[in-house]
Amino acid sequence: MTSQIIALGSINVDFQLRADRWPEPGETLMGQDFLMIGGGKSANVAWLARNLGAEAQLVAHVGSDSLQEIAMKPLQQIGVNLCTVSQIDKQSTGVSLIVVPKDGRKGILLSANANEVWRKEDYDAVSHILTDAPSGSILTTNLEIPVPLVKHAVSEANKRGMLVILDPSPAQRLDKELLELGCFLTPNQSEAQHLTDTTIENREQAMEAAQCLVSLGGQAVFVKLGSGGCAVMSANEQYFISPPLVETIDTTGAGDAFAAALSVALLENRTLFESTRFAVAASAHAVTGYGSQPSYPSRAQVDALLRTMNDE
Repeated sequence: MTSQIIALGSINVDFQLRADRWPEPGETLMGQDFLMIGGGKSANVAWLARNLGAEAQLVAHVGSDSLQEIAMKPLQQIGVNLCTVSQIDKQSTGVSLIVVPKDGRKGILLSANANEVWRKEDYDAVSHILTDAPSGSILTTNLEIPVPLVKHAVSEANKRGMLVILDPSPAQRLDKELLELGCFLTPNQSEAQHLTDTTIENREQAMEAAQCLVSLGGQAVFVKLGSGGCAVMSANEQYFISPPLVETIDTTGAGDAFAAALSVALLENRTLFESTRFAVAASAHAVTGYGSQPSYPSRAQVDALLRTMNDE
């Protein structure tokens, strides 16, 4: 059986528009470029992993509403395995309200809805999914689902020697117990600041934050700066990957693109350095378009950006 990416976590519908800023209380603010598309961290990871040629399986919950069709259609079209996506009765599909200002650095208001509803039998199902996964598979997950479920899944993956990539978002949900389980952590700049209680304004401070998170239990840590660069730290390696030069249109889903591309590269047995460069290039391409999945790159587009990157 072919090794695969198992994406456990959120699937949403994104309601997105451009505006100068979030409205003040009581204010009506004009926006434009409305977009309604499938999204959610794990759905995005599964979509891009499949687009880059990997086998991808999504483990997630949708609601019993019409939004589930919008959330799942792009995943079905690209060939993501959706047999482990369950519909939850009397629940709404997760929804993200996204405002993208002129600089492209989005803000998100999330209603998790069905993403938060997991029962005991779902925990057992996750165990079976990981047990049955082909050798060499990788688990990717995030904190847009209940943290006890994430801990359960990571523990089960660890028992099987499976590599785990954890996007610690929302960062307020990451606790010491989960951090100590030894995942590959992919925080962005603000999340790393929250997790380490430090200020991160440059690559040196990003490296220090990555070192702190490794000392607290992270197997490898990837601190993604707003500029697109990435500080990488593990027990044996440390370096900073500078991004390619691109025009930022919309940062929505860029972190998910990073996680997906990192997972695919590691699945292909690339080195940590090579895998991070691949992930940085994919994330950089993701900010050049509007929306998450519609702006995600092909393998040829990632390779083209890689050829423009200078190693330091």
